[in-house]
Amino acid sequence: MTAFTDLPLKPALLASIQALGYAAMTPVQAQSLPPMLAGRDVIAQAQTGSGKTAAFGLSLLQSIDPETIRLQALVLCPTRELADQVSKAIRKLAANIPNVKLLTLCGGMPLGPQLASLSHDPHIVVGTPGRVQEHLKRGSLHGGGIKVLVLDEADRMLDMGFAEAIDDIVGRIAKHHQTLLFSATYAQEIRAVSARVQRDPVDVTIETPASQAPAIEQRFVMVEPAQKLDALAQLLTAERSGAAAREQALVFCNMRKDVDAVAQELDRRGFSALALHGDMEQRDRDEVLVRFANRSCAVLVATDVAARGLDIVALPLVVSFDIAHDPDTHTHRIGRTGRAGETGLAITLVTAREKPKADNIEQVLASALPWQALKIGPARGKLLQLAPMKTLVIDAGRQDKLRPGDILGALTGDAGLAAKDIGKIDVFATRAYVAISRDLANKALERLRAGRIKGRNFRVRSLG
Repeated sequence: MTAFTDLPLKPALLASIQALGYAAMTPVQAQSLPPMLAGRDVIAQAQTGSGKTAAFGLSLLQSIDPETIRLQALVLCPTRELADQVSKAIRKLAANIPNVKLLTLCGGMPLGPQLASLSHDPHIVVGTPGRVQEHLKRGSLHGGGIKVLVLDEADRMLDMGFAEAIDDIVGRIAKHHQTLLFSATYAQEIRAVSARVQRDPVDVTIETPASQAPAIEQRFVMVEPAQKLDALAQLLTAERSGAAAREQALVFCNMRKDVDAVAQELDRRGFSALALHGDMEQRDRDEVLVRFANRSCAVLVATDVAARGLDIVALPLVVSFDIAHDPDTHTHRIGRTGRAGETGLAITLVTAREKPKADNIEQVLASALPWQALKIGPARGKLLQLAPMKTLVIDAGRQDKLRPGDILGALTGDAGLAAKDIGKIDVFATRAYVAISRDLANKALERLRAGRIKGRNFRVRSLG
């Protein structure tokens, strides 16, 4: 069974599938959708990009009754970024079902607007465990009518310390509900969670065929601790030049303080580098993600948890400044590159003290690690490894009825820019971001400040 039309789905869902251009089911959809639609609990091992969101999205939309105004489906995600992605995907699938109310409830966001939205029960909530738990405790979220609970990227939720929150949430919602658990790995802790919250689940494991495996080249480089930053700068410079230049890189550090230190040092050396970790304000995190996605940041330095929300398809280079604590985390890191048919490069810096971690990775891979010698030269001052784009911020957004087309029209009209010089446009509730070719960013800024967007004057500034 590979066609969606073979499934007992509502006509409205089949219409959405057709509109989205989904042809045949992916392996995880073909194996998990029939038991989910039959009401069975499912535990599925599935990577990002496997089609799992559409699978559980279709299943929960099939089960809800829009005419019954109460919460019927709850999806828990490890990060706000993933929750936003899941919400958007489910909304697209629900496009042909009238009056479906979906709310995204995440920490780091003001509580007031969420409480106002909850004055009328939603049908579906997608959120992070901490904030969902808070609303259930306050009584602002009512879990008594929940039919479906989804734990998405359950392994990362456990890594982030959400095990107790998940157990508490399960204890506060309807006793009889379907539980769908999705995880990239089947660690012992995941099996333990499944045993606590699921009833006789159908086990779905998708093996990636060798022909579809990401084309990732790995390199391991032994370095002295004092030479790590020089080695990183040298590697990044080498990979940003030549015929196979890799414009962007994601650099992993194990500690938040090291993320800040490495990003600041790369910035001092002339790279367009930004930091991303959990101690940052949500707006700052949003802006970093926007700038990396629109190519106005060349190097993103992040912790493993913070990088979980990244949705960058063509990421050519991943560097572990600190080797991962365990082989599973290492696999997650390198899996960020080599996607969508592209080739990728993953470089891991290893000090003598970290060598046992490399040995553990070698054991799991069951093959010798590809070590590479690196002759580290002296730092050469400013390298000017700048990103090709620069981001402008407009202090207006969806609340001002501003759309990407309005911004594009203003830039190609009065501002006189060519469409090829304008990159990704992101419109949020109260602000919008637009990427402009770096050498034309100042011109675009001056023209937008002097002109109008949609017949109105808005504050415009350069970011970074």
